Amino acid sequence: MKIIPLGGLGEIGKNMMVMEYEGRMLIIDAGLSFPKDELLGIDLIIPDFSYIRERADQVEAVLLTHGHEDHVGALPFFLREINVPVYGTRLTLGLVGNKLEEHGLAGTIDLREIVAGTPQKIGPFQCEFISVTHSIPDGVAVAVKTPVGTVVHTGDFKLDPNPIDKRRTDMGKFGELGKEGVLLLLSDSTNAEVEGVTGPEISVRKTLEETFSRAHGRIIAASFASHIHRIQQIVDVARHHRRKLAIVGRSMVRNCQIARELGYLTIPEDMLISMGEIADHKPSRVLILSSGSQGEPLAALTRMAFGDHKKVKLEPGDTVILSARPVPGNEVSVHTVINRLFKQGVRVVYEGVAPVHVSGHASREELKMIINLTKPKYFMPIHGEYRHLYFHSELAQELGMDKKRIIMASNGDVVQASGGQVRIVAKIDAGMTFVDGLEVGDIQDVTLRDRKKLARDGTFIVVAPIAERDGSMVGTPDITARGFVYMGNRRQLMKEVSNLVKDILSASARQGIADPGILQEHIHSRLAKYLYKKTKKRPLIMAVIVEV
Repeated sequence: MKIIPLGGLGEIGKNMMVMEYEGRMLIIDAGLSFPKDELLGIDLIIPDFSYIRERADQVEAVLLTHGHEDHVGALPFFLREINVPVYGTRLTLGLVGNKLEEHGLAGTIDLREIVAGTPQKIGPFQCEFISVTHSIPDGVAVAVKTPVGTVVHTGDFKLDPNPIDKRRTDMGKFGELGKEGVLLLLSDSTNAEVEGVTGPEISVRKTLEETFSRAHGRIIAASFASHIHRIQQIVDVARHHRRKLAIVGRSMVRNCQIARELGYLTIPEDMLISMGEIADHKPSRVLILSSGSQGEPLAALTRMAFGDHKKVKLEPGDTVILSARPVPGNEVSVHTVINRLFKQGVRVVYEGVAPVHVSGHASREELKMIINLTKPKYFMPIHGEYRHLYFHSELAQELGMDKKRIIMASNGDVVQASGGQVRIVAKIDAGMTFVDGLEVGDIQDVTLRDRKKLARDGTFIVVAPIAERDGSMVGTPDITARGFVYMGNRRQLMKEVSNLVKDILSASARQGIADPGILQEHIHSRLAKYLYKKTKKRPLIMAVIVEV
């Protein structure tokens, strides 16, 4: 049997694992990660499917542990190339079904529901699904059994003694597998450097109650759109305080709708109001549930923070609850949003000042418990940056495990299990694939598309200086056109473009919008529409905001 990680080791996100036996493949998860700032023009990063693509006829199915983007986000791109059955729990498939619809794959994929505690034979793999608690309902670990031995993959989990949905991690099943014999344990390492145990989700309730009791104006609560348990707690507290609920943000609206339809989220119908009805109610009777907890540039909360949201204008007296922890790499964006919120005169409650968030991942004592219960012959830490894998391996050694039986693998390592032994035997290419919009390819593909656009319609470069303190315009925008052919009065056109940019910056300054990212988006959007209407051309537009 071979176990080959294609993502998720040495990094946060992009989780994907291949298991091979008797010439057949089982894929566990197909996740994505988000690009760093230096990867300009890239929307998503997904695993490199090359190894699987070359053996597409050997793939039995994809098995999903839960519905988070770092575990299911790459699935539509994978299924566009390799159409195989997808196994997942009810909520996971509900979220995936919506995602497939967005990609034009609805009705073309065989989705098969699994239930924790009910074994399932998938090709030569005998799979047992184990209920685990996480920050999204319906998560499972999976035990994959073959004649070579049993491999246990924990997925993402924690040992919450009192979860919101009362669906606890099935410790008994992990112990049962340990008695039967586990050859290899693959365990989530995200919180391997965190001492003790992870706090229960219900512990957030006290902070929410206190915040709602003190708030005399509107409350805007932001969390991960997939954190159904957190959303349920926010809804329950709001209902207790007789507040109406408006939901804003595409992902938040979509996930709440799916979770309600499938029975994982309870929101009374008479509690819901539309965005247009907010003004009909007293501020002290309104809760707005929003996406944007990670400071995403175009998310609802970010737009509110910069005064750029069309339907929600923040006012002194409002309270914003940021009930999420920044994903590694998003810290600067989140802190920028928090600073802008304070500048708007609102009260902000976030993890740095109040216990308004708990992790969905197991800390060190819980990780020890899983190792002790499963008693694996070999151990391989997964899901985390290298330091997380390192601390997890140290933890196993503290429990008496021989260092030689701990597999410190990287993406692309071929881990072979045979004759009761597990070791790394080879290495394959397992890099990353960039996604731009719905197009998939490496960075050369993105560059090629830009060059084609430049060759066809040229480029407009707008350099606009603004005052750092308030975003007001400083001097005249510099407009440069290259490779752009216009048969009319070119000088007049450039003057009109310059005036348009001035109007955009002046209007933004009056609204208090000074964020370069939002200003660039406004200029790009308005200028693209104007140039196409005027010239029927779509040049590449580059807007540069210089803060003075």
